Amino acid sequence: MDTLDRLAVARALAAQTIARVIDGRYLDSALVELRSRERAETSQFPLIQELAYGTLRWYHQLAGIARVFVTRPFKQKDSDVRALLLIGLYQLRHMRVPDYAAVDTTVAATDVLKKSWAKGVLNACLRAYLRDTKRAEQAIAASEELTYSHPTWLIHAIQRDHPNDWRRILVANNDRPPMTLRVNTVRITRENYQDALRSQGIAARAHALVDTALVLERPVSVDQLPGFQNGWVSIQDAAAQLAAVWLDAQPHQRVLDACAAPGGKAAHIFERTPLLGELTTLDIDEQRLERTRLNFARLGVTARLAVADAAVPSQWWDGSPYERILLDVPCSASGVIRRHPDIKVRRQPDEISMLSHNQARMLQGVWPCLARGGKLLYATCSILSEENELQVRRFIARHPDAAIESLQPAGPNIGRQILPGNGEMDGFYYACLRKV
Repeated sequence: MDTLDRLAVARALAAQTIARVIDGRYLDSALVELRSRERAETSQFPLIQELAYGTLRWYHQLAGIARVFVTRPFKQKDSDVRALLLIGLYQLRHMRVPDYAAVDTTVAATDVLKKSWAKGVLNACLRAYLRDTKRAEQAIAASEELTYSHPTWLIHAIQRDHPNDWRRILVANNDRPPMTLRVNTVRITRENYQDALRSQGIAARAHALVDTALVLERPVSVDQLPGFQNGWVSIQDAAAQLAAVWLDAQPHQRVLDACAAPGGKAAHIFERTPLLGELTTLDIDEQRLERTRLNFARLGVTARLAVADAAVPSQWWDGSPYERILLDVPCSASGVIRRHPDIKVRRQPDEISMLSHNQARMLQGVWPCLARGGKLLYATCSILSEENELQVRRFIARHPDAAIESLQPAGPNIGRQILPGNGEMDGFYYACLRKV
């Protein structure tokens, strides 16, 4: 297979992956499935990943540009061809690929998809864009959806909840996120691990706000991280590492992580307080809990794992109260879009109310399991008030035995909302409730 053929295959596989995401698949799982299926193309996987992530990051803008130059919309069965056109535009706008190579390899990929009829359409559209980029820029300038490459409903939601910060949030969502590590200080200090990275030629800086976090100057594969298989370090955003800090578990306490998979926050709780009385981890998804089990084995975490619905304590609770509960609820993930750009394509506005209802159900379910004087840390990776402060306010109104504990530095609002990009962190929300 010559170079042009290999590059065409990479673009075709990326287009098929994007088409699956548009049909509702998670990007991460679609790429895992692709990698296991297309073993012969392993050498091309970094390129496929770049094309898939980048095209989905700029999906709404690229789709708007495509509408300017496509005279007839694609049929549903040709979503892979449409994805291929967006990949071509992504290369022309955001990659250091010569224009002729971007066009030629994208057009050639139609043969790989067995849709050679689309060669003329893609060739004409991509070359029309190159001849008349001014039309594309005019279309972008006329639309917030195209300017910020977010769906209109999500732009409006962020404008409503963050009127002073919405532009900065949308721009941050389109940035490439840093690769941040959590050092297992039971096994090695942050300073010593930073030295170990340096000896391997990997530059990292200490995170200013989280004492276990290191931010890499550029991402690397886990295989390059010293001691990864020995549990010295995990990959975890700095905002997610605040969960264990603010939960503040103490030795000999019973601790519950009610939505644990894949186990990063629970492992960090154990690493900070290895003399816990008991650590219980739940998740409703058995496959995800198996990933948790593997992570715990690598990190040396001792915990009880159970496949169960946190909102139904009769499935898993023995009646003995927990002094600490971490409730990291399923949410819109609107705070981690820069890591998961497929959220902008998959998430729909009517899902927010369903997620909010389930979050309230889980809060209600685990509250009786908390000891008097104990702390429950409510967490989301969302930036939407419906899932965050409004959710907590409604809960407090229904439960006179729930009091808010301030999270330092304290602010005027209930809980702490971290916005994407602030302090090199993802968007997260935390609220600490004490049972009085």
